[in-house]
Amino acid sequence: MGDVLSQSEIDNLLAALSSGELDADDYKQTNEKQIKNYDFARPSKFSKEHLRTLNIIFEHYARLLSTNLPAYLRKNVQVEVRNSEAVQYSEFTNALSNPVLLGIVDFSPLEGNIIVELADNLGYAIVDRMLGGGGYPLEKVRDFSEIEMSIIERIFNVCTNLLREPWATVIQIQPRLLRIETNCQFAQIISPSEMISLVTLNIKIGNVEGMMNICLPYVCLDKIIDKLNTKYWYSSMQTSDDQSYHEIIEVAIAKARIPLRAVLGKSSISVNDFMNMQKGDIIKLNAKVDDELSVYVGNLHKFTALPGASSGSYAVKISSIIRGEE
Repeated sequence: MGDVLSQSEIDNLLAALSSGELDADDYKQTNEKQIKNYDFARPSKFSKEHLRTLNIIFEHYARLLSTNLPAYLRKNVQVEVRNSEAVQYSEFTNALSNPVLLGIVDFSPLEGNIIVELADNLGYAIVDRMLGGGGYPLEKVRDFSEIEMSIIERIFNVCTNLLREPWATVIQIQPRLLRIETNCQFAQIISPSEMISLVTLNIKIGNVEGMMNICLPYVCLDKIIDKLNTKYWYSSMQTSDDQSYHEIIEVAIAKARIPLRAVLGKSSISVNDFMNMQKGDIIKLNAKVDDELSVYVGNLHKFTALPGASSGSYAVKISSIIRGEE
């Protein structure tokens, strides 16, 4: 609780303000809170939990883009998630300018489509890089030609196919690029007043930096909206098909090649004897003819065996197995 002023202190303060010795503006609070209007008639359908889960999904997607796009562009690509927010579709379309790159993506088996918007400077940089240039945007903005659009469509298809893996924990989707629009007026997939989740990615191709926006309408995610929470997300990750991973690992290990060697015996000689060794010389080993051989897997002594031959080749017959505890 603040200090309580006496009547004399109040009178002195008022006198100082009247005489101009004190300025009331200096004592005003400048850290005003930002107030955001909330429309109770059209409440937001995406909670903070939903947006947080979408952020996790597209962080995975950003890592896939950073890994896969350099294979096509032959240049370093860095992708990171900037933010995810719930807005009306009209707010998204009103912020677009022409020309624009809008990929209309079928989000089967979910109903409806989503939109992937790519900044035009990134589009010009991709075209320049794919045609052998340094990957730089144009100084003056112009419409994309048909050849340039076919090149950009190839990259859009790559970005569309990479959506499957991040969404696998929530639902198995089969995304398909329907078309690319360069005019936002031809991309009215839902009503302007409908709510969408807008996920913004920052993409850096070499020294060229721009944004990719993914527009996810609520009507498209309505059937799985209950799964878009971190509790379901992490529980699904923990209860994923662990058995299939075990089988894959077992098959991979079973096909691995490992060195196997049988030691007839050991001997030590001087360097002088080694330097003067001739063809036909005999080296005496520390093992007898009827002794069992030591068989090593890598550097581990795992078996004992008897020497022999098989199909005209030297061979050994395993006589015992040496366990780890032995």
